[in-house]
Amino acid sequence: MPVRAAAGLTGVSCLAAGADALFAAAVLETGGRLVAVVPSRDYRQVKVAPGHADTYDRLVRAASEVLLLPYTTANRRAYESANRTMPARADRLLAVWDGSPPSGKGGGTADTVQDARGAGIPVDVVWPDGAARRGRVTRS
Repeated sequence: MPVRAAAGLTGVSCLAAGADALFAAAVLETGGRLVAVVPSRDYRQVKVAPGHADTYDRLVRAASEVLLLPYTTANRRAYESANRTMPARADRLLAVWDGSPPSGKGGGTADTVQDARGAGIPVDVVWPDGAARRGRVTRS
């Protein structure tokens, strides 16, 4: 039996493969409202991996609101903007994050956490004991 969302729950996500998509699916499963943030017009075509495309498309279709940012190309500026947009639309940030500092490339989880904290938005970090990143981390 699915857990029901608290009244008024809205989740904001860029729907990337992994934690972003899992979070978005959980919001929908519990009856919450999903806001999808799409970094650029070409994001779906050039950055969504074939193995994630069906999930991405399903989540976009299920979103109550899709925010398409004003970028033609998926690049660092588009990702930075997307990661600023999410906390700007939130009362609280849930971050699956290992605590690593910002990479200097912009648009990563550390940057988003730093921006949210700087704006006074409460941040809940999820990183289970014993968890470790596998391989190279790439943006899909």
